[in-house]
Amino acid sequence: MRRRALLVPALVAAGLLSAGATPAAAAGPPVRVADFGANPGALQMYVHRPAGLPAGAPVVVALHGCTQDAAGYALGSGWPELADRWGFTVVLPQQVTANNANRCFTWFQPGDVTRGQGEVASIRSMVAHAVTAYGADPGRVFVTGLSAGGAMSAALLAAYPDVFAAGAVIAGVPVGCADDLLTALACMTVSGQRTPGQWADAVRAAAPAGTTEWPEVSVWQGTDDRTVNPANALDLRDQWTAVHGLPQVPSSITALPAGTTRARYADAGGTVRVTTYTVVGMGHATPNDPGTGPRQCGRPGRYFAGTVCSSWYDGVSWGLDQPGGTPYRPARL
Repeated sequence: MRRRALLVPALVAAGLLSAGATPAAAAGPPVRVADFGANPGALQMYVHRPAGLPAGAPVVVALHGCTQDAAGYALGSGWPELADRWGFTVVLPQQVTANNANRCFTWFQPGDVTRGQGEVASIRSMVAHAVTAYGADPGRVFVTGLSAGGAMSAALLAAYPDVFAAGAVIAGVPVGCADDLLTALACMTVSGQRTPGQWADAVRAAAPAGTTEWPEVSVWQGTDDRTVNPANALDLRDQWTAVHGLPQVPSSITALPAGTTRARYADAGGTVRVTTYTVVGMGHATPNDPGTGPRQCGRPGRYFAGTVCSSWYDGVSWGLDQPGGTPYRPARL
């Protein structure tokens, strides 16, 4: 624990893991759940559940970046307002300073990203609690996060492909990119060190033996990110397209608002397995779009970019906007 606390200030001082200050919390912040089960990673659990939410609703796990907290990330990302609109539970894990001085999820330590261990095991317990305590649908559980939270989202998708149907990595890094402080620093700034097949092997090594069904993945990245080299988004694309047995050539490319380009990678049947979103001119941030329009979400704040509502695009891709208990189905071209 002490070693982890010492590592993080060095990372933040290098400018490679800090996701900035937390926006001020608004009324109705997420509620803390004190006892959610096994917690080997010593994390905290916060939840937003709309009033009257019935059993069988989906779950979105949203992971904050360094120096942020659950309430601030909920406010900026817009996930709770979409939950109120569409009907699902938002689970917001929170890092504590006893683990990490700047509240970075410890995505670069094997003991925290290995299935059944550390922080990923704590987050798995939070999901299990949501399923048992709230009657959530275990077949519609999703994960997303920014920066260190994005890297941890990728780690969770690899370690628990049987738990998460899909996920989004925002300004994150590939699975298996680092296993200590020095490699963490390197992988944030240098890319292209492995082939798609080698990246895919890192995912397969993290998953249960014999896994054949893999989560769908979206990757969000700003072109002006000075914290995470934007080329990491290409490595993430290479990693997950190779996991799904796809070439690294998009099946479709679409221009979205605010200089955003969406590239989709689909299998032979037209089912989308990997999606990348490139936001021109955006720095190190979660894309949001404050306002009251149907595709808007979030609040202004540091490390939240007023471009497009990434939560809305991911939520629609995951079918969260569909009423009732419709089983999860990946998007199609």
